Amino acid sequence: MSRSLAAGADVVRRLGAATVAFVRRLGYSARFSVVAVAQTPAAFRRLPLTLREIYFAGVLSLIIILVSGLFIGMVLALQGYDVLNRYGADESLGILVALSLVRELGPVVAGLLFASRAGSAITAEIGLMKATEQLSAMEMMAVDPLARVVAPRFWGGVISMPLLAALFSTMGIYGAYLVGVKLIGIDAGAFWGNMQAAVDFRTDIVNGVIKSVVFGFAVSMIAVFEGFDAQPTAEGVSSATTRTVVASSLVILALDFVLTVFMFRGVA
Repeated sequence: MSRSLAAGADVVRRLGAATVAFVRRLGYSARFSVVAVAQTPAAFRRLPLTLREIYFAGVLSLIIILVSGLFIGMVLALQGYDVLNRYGADESLGILVALSLVRELGPVVAGLLFASRAGSAITAEIGLMKATEQLSAMEMMAVDPLARVVAPRFWGGVISMPLLAALFSTMGIYGAYLVGVKLIGIDAGAFWGNMQAAVDFRTDIVNGVIKSVVFGFAVSMIAVFEGFDAQPTAEGVSSATTRTVVASSLVILALDFVLTVFMFRGVA
């Protein structure tokens, strides 16, 4: 009996310690987010740094975004045509592809790819700066690391993400056009005309852009926080990079559900 009580007490103790550590880390991340956002004027005063981070997070992610969007659009066209053709609605392929990409697949898949490529790189870069004591050296020289290192990378990611999502959706639609019109033989006028008539700017395009901005904000904040909070060791930096990818992926999927509930409630 005493052993079982001791084991139960140990489990409760571990659970309590884990809960306290989680709440403490959550509070620290919330405070860090507020301070990082407050450094926005400093990021845009250092415009060359912010532009460099836009290039690093956005332009260097173009290849994986464009190639992935093209093939996802092609696969979506093949699968969609197989289903629509059963009901004689194959000319609605453009509607299916456009709404799927603009509303959901574009922002979500682009966000996941962005987190894997750019988010992990941002975390690793800041974590290595911490491990090599570059951040401490900045503080000794009266340079705020949040303004010099964190804010430009954060806003570089936030600005890049909507542009990448838009390019992803564009390439996906082009890939569907290649498969549906050029390969399968759907009428090009019906493909583009039905798409233009069905896609609403306010309901579909604007809401898709809002999703991509929210995902960019979340992924960029997670990336800079994990890098800034990483243990100054090789193992600590690698663990922080892994946490960035995992946490960003889960947050994107959760936010996608929440945003979809509010945005498309009652939309036919």
